Amino acid sequence: MHERFSTDPPIVIRGLVNRFGDIAVHDGLDLTVKQGEILGVVGGSGTGKSVLMRSIIGLQMPDEGEIEVFGKSITDAEPDEVLGVRNRWGVLFQGGALFSTLTVGENVEVPLKQFFPEIDDELRKEIARYKVLLSGLPEEAIAKYPSELSGGMKKRAGLARALALDPELLFLDEPTAGLDPIGAAKFDRQTRELAQVLGLTVFLITHDLDTLYEICDRVAVLADKKVIAVGTIPELMEIGHPWIEEYFNGPRGRGAQAAKVRQDRRAGTS
Repeated sequence: MHERFSTDPPIVIRGLVNRFGDIAVHDGLDLTVKQGEILGVVGGSGTGKSVLMRSIIGLQMPDEGEIEVFGKSITDAEPDEVLGVRNRWGVLFQGGALFSTLTVGENVEVPLKQFFPEIDDELRKEIARYKVLLSGLPEEAIAKYPSELSGGMKKRAGLARALALDPELLFLDEPTAGLDPIGAAKFDRQTRELAQVLGLTVFLITHDLDTLYEICDRVAVLADKKVIAVGTIPELMEIGHPWIEEYFNGPRGRGAQAAKVRQDRRAGTS
């Protein structure tokens, strides 16, 4: 039986190489994700942020390198061994990736049917109901189809499905993309609350500077086919890399930083 709150890093990547034809997206990429942290992953277009996530969860077979999740190799493991790890993570793909012919509740039941077919129908539906409510959706959303949901509700439905198996590790791919500022801020707060309450480690791909400042413990920067830096935003700013400087010191970066300062001041006086 695995230790839910082990201090060992849940993700360790060494020397990762991903090629598409003659083009290398990653070349010697190293990254360690700490237990219990919310790690933001950023990088310019074409740096392979989603490819990195897909490699970790076994949907993209790397050309070289080693990926360990919960101490088990993903790159060299047999399919049955990977299945033994896969039920310990949940994934929210960009856009939700819901099955259009299933209701929200039925979407959440899919991983439960896959990994725990012995659960009876009544208990499975109750678990799905609980996960939908945990994601912040109203109860009436359970019977709705994806086409009946707003963009924000689709994100939350995808989150409910990602939480179906009580994961230890949560992957979020651009979770606030397409949301209005209020909806994005609510999603950020809920991500932080869920991570704290459920003891999650979160691997979060985002372009949203507000999200980085608001909830990420550290940020990993992809550039030059590698992770060029990992740290808190103040630590990254000391490195002096041109892309990091431009990203965090541009107009949006300064705006996000100022908003964070104002929020911290309000919290300090409340």
